[in-house]
Order: sequence, then C-alpha cells, then structure tokens
Amino acid sequence: MNTTDFTFKGNTKNIEKATYTWQTPSNIALVKYWGKSEPQLPKNASISFTLNNCHTTTKIEFTKIKKSNNPQFELYFEGKKKDDFKPKISKFFDRIKEYCSYIFEYEMVISSENSFPHSSGIASSASGMSAIAMCLLNLEKELNPDMSDDYFNQKASFLARLGSGSASRSIEGPLVVWGEHPEIEGSSDLFGVKFPYHVHKVFQNYQDTILLVDKGEKQVSSTVGHNLMHNHPYAENRFKQANDNLSKLSKILQAGDIKEFINLVESEALTLHAMMLTSNPYFILMKPNTLNIINEIWKYREETNSNVCFTLDAGANVHMLYPENEKDKIKNLIDSKLKGFCQKNHYICDSTGLGAKNI
Repeated sequence: MNTTDFTFKGNTKNIEKATYTWQTPSNIALVKYWGKSEPQLPKNASISFTLNNCHTTTKIEFTKIKKSNNPQFELYFEGKKKDDFKPKISKFFDRIKEYCSYIFEYEMVISSENSFPHSSGIASSASGMSAIAMCLLNLEKELNPDMSDDYFNQKASFLARLGSGSASRSIEGPLVVWGEHPEIEGSSDLFGVKFPYHVHKVFQNYQDTILLVDKGEKQVSSTVGHNLMHNHPYAENRFKQANDNLSKLSKILQAGDIKEFINLVESEALTLHAMMLTSNPYFILMKPNTLNIINEIWKYREETNSNVCFTLDAGANVHMLYPENEKDKIKNLIDSKLKGFCQKNHYICDSTGLGAKNI
C-alpha cells in the first residue's frame, strides 16, 4: 500500500454528533527504533510487545460545524484543560489533513487519561496518539460503513505513526513490527503489522514489570533524541544492526530460544542508550538506580538460572521481561530487593496484550 490508499474518499453518511472512546496500550520495543526521516519514517524496522495494563483512555466528542480552515478542538488530560499539549496535537492534525479531511467539519473535545505516569519513558505518546487515531477512524467508519476491519487497523496505525512513530505499534498485539523488513511478510514503513509467524508458547502472555526509577519527565524528548541520529557517527551501522537483530529475533520467537532472547533484548536496550551517550549533544538517561537494578537482575539470573531479563526505553525506568511461569518468583525478587530502587517503591505489573479496545 502507499500513502494515497489512506486518503479519505468522501462521506456516504451525514453525522451531526458522535462520541467515541478507545483504550489503547503502550508498547515496549524489543528491537529499538531510534532515528527517523520525515514524515515519521523509521530508519530501521522495530518490533515490540504490546502491553495490557499501561494504557491511555481517550474520548473524542465530535460536533458538526461549518467547514473550518483549521481543526477546532479542546484538549483535557486527566480532567484538566491542557493547552500545553495542543501544539503537538495541532501538528498531528496538520500531518493527517490530506488523509482525514473530515476533521475540518467537526469541533472536537478530546479527553484523555493514562493508567501510568506521563512522559516518564513508558511510551505515553504511543498510547496517546494511537487512541486519538482510533477515535478518528471510528468516525470515518461511521461516515463510510463499508470500511473493512483490516483497513481500519492499517489506517489507524498509519495515522498514529504521524503523531508518534512508536504509536504505530499500539493498535494490535501481542507482537507488532513497524518498518519494512525483507524477512517480515507485509511489513511497511507506513504502519505496524502483527508479527505474522507462529510464536513459541514460552513467549505467550509474557510478563513485563516496570520498575519506576524516575516518574518525572525525561530530560530529553524522544523527538530531540531521534534528530541527533542525523549526524551520528555510528548511525548507519546501528540501523543495519537493528535490522539484523530483527531477523535473529524472528527466528528466536518462533523457536522459543529464551537464552538468545535475553541476550539480544538486553543488548538492544544498552545499544539504544549507547547511541545517546555517543551523540552530540550527549545524554545519560539512566539513573544510578537503573544500573543497580540491572546488576541485581544479572546477579539473580546467575544464581538461579532464571529467564528474567531487562529492557529500557529512552528513560530511566527498567522493564523486567520474563515468562509467566516465573511470575511469583520475580514478584518476590522485586519486593525483597528491587522495589527499594524505585521512586516511592512504585512499580507496575503488566503483560502482553492484544491492542486497542473500544470502550
């Protein structure tokens, strides 16, 4: 498919008022995407686990108005008017105007809330932008009822990507690939696709406990971080490495080779942070307690032959990934040794999920 396939073809129905509510999850990348070109196209393919409990719930109320030159909307976050979020949403609407011309015919009231701390490295933009995209597609499907479910999900992912690249991976689950890759059937730079191959049972209902080392806002936005890849001395090698790692991970997921999964996923996390350490300007997003947790995980794994591993997004928080049969043991490890490294002892227990839900 190409971008013209997502252009709005015109109404078959007239809708004066409508309200839609969607709950869409965050996701945690196993092979990381870091570096993009306009408009929100990835420099390498990535794959993520869709989460279940970390989600954004967004309601959009649409009221028909005389066609406007600019999208008309108000934005509320967790019950409070949030004008400082409006520029990002305005930019998003500007990017999607040729694909969703109907947004100029409605006044929108957007109300969102998160089940997790905003802007702390748990991909809040992924869940937030994908939720808005789902609400828009819900209206579009009402305007054109013949839309297929596959097209609905593809266009929702396509739109979400234009708001936040990783949001393209939050529409479906439990494993989603974004970025064209020769070994992943149907993969595209334009939207995310469900991992198309059989996944070994050991990776089903995989657990992710997020240790909240720092619940504050990140010191550098993802957008700034991605832009630093343009002149990065190691960028091209990194993009190749990521695509090679996705090839390896595809085989690992199918074969159930959990030890190789651990090695690849942890290496990807540390490489992401290495790219930030070696950019100019450079950043250290890990905190001392991030390293303390990593060392404790390594120590525990060596002592017990556990299959727990860690990954990191562009922040200080640690995602502990492990199979469901280790759930009780890992809970004991966290409560006895790891939660003290978390801000106010806070952590979130999560697992893989199936993507967006209509509420």
